[in-house]
Amino acid sequence: MLEKLVKESKALEKAIAGEELSFDDGMELMSYDNLYMLGAAADLVRQKKIGPTVTFAASYYMNYTNVCAASCQMCAFYRKGDESDAYTLSAKDIEARVAMAKNMGATEVHIVGGFHPELPLEYYEEMFRTIKKSHPELNIKALTAAEVFFISKLTKNSVKEILTRLKAAGLDTMPGGGAELFHPDIRSKIVRGKCSGQEWLDTIEQAHNLGIKSNATMLFGHIEKPEHIVDHLVKLREVQKRTKGFITLIPLKFSLDNTELEKKGLVTAESPSTYDLRITAVSRLMLANQLDNISVYWVALGKKLAQVALTYGGNDLVGTAFSEEIYRAAGKGTNSSIVELANMIKEIGREPAQRDTFFKVIKKF
Repeated sequence: MLEKLVKESKALEKAIAGEELSFDDGMELMSYDNLYMLGAAADLVRQKKIGPTVTFAASYYMNYTNVCAASCQMCAFYRKGDESDAYTLSAKDIEARVAMAKNMGATEVHIVGGFHPELPLEYYEEMFRTIKKSHPELNIKALTAAEVFFISKLTKNSVKEILTRLKAAGLDTMPGGGAELFHPDIRSKIVRGKCSGQEWLDTIEQAHNLGIKSNATMLFGHIEKPEHIVDHLVKLREVQKRTKGFITLIPLKFSLDNTELEKKGLVTAESPSTYDLRITAVSRLMLANQLDNISVYWVALGKKLAQVALTYGGNDLVGTAFSEEIYRAAGKGTNSSIVELANMIKEIGREPAQRDTFFKVIKKF
């Protein structure tokens, strides 16, 4: 059945054969009418590459500040600095939270924040040094390419200088946030005060060239068109060909509540589950020859849909997301234990494994 239907789609036939898909192939998949077969093809490609294992990390999410010079229409998290709930953590505050995270079993700390207009580079260096001094074994995954680009402009240092100093201070890897969608036609409508898509790509490529690996993300489910999704995946793939620096792609479902896009009536409902599954499958098929891992962000999808997405090409659940604040600001619950994630995976007949930041298995269940 799969082989017969695949032959009805040149793009799927190429994907099953292990060929690289073009932009036009991606556009075909974004409109392919048999979603089930699209998912089956993506899952077959996933099975050949990864096998039955579904991984997750024990992650502690921390936002060092919610003060931000940007005012992105898709964000409910940012503050301008004079609100009662605006905050910026000190290095001591951060270390205390990291110590708590380690006691919870975290192997990595995921640290991002707003574009604070007054924090010097030394603030970030002190943060990383303080964490590494007390917890040298923890992986510091911190600062998106957008944040690094902002710090570069703010401090009038080159991106390479910023990254070199942060790596020396203890930065191990980088998260994939701030990518949103790269195409300028859509980025200008969802991002305000943030780097361009090309500046994000240039920044992350410099990080990879310095030995700092990263995740990649793609924000979907708002006002984008299919061509914006495919364009984003192709551009990520081109960087990966040159650097091999991306660890995983995390498609991020837009969370509607409390955002400017909702208040202006530009988005009135979150994307349907069928679209969310299509994005997972197309991501797997477009990146199959360059990136092994497609992560399903259960915090945004919810646990039940995340389980389905794992049968549409996903092979990872990202992490435990202890204390994740950005999605909480948009009305999403974000806490889940290691045992709960393992049980989610067992329920769909796959094999759960806890991993480190680089996808090395730490523990099987």
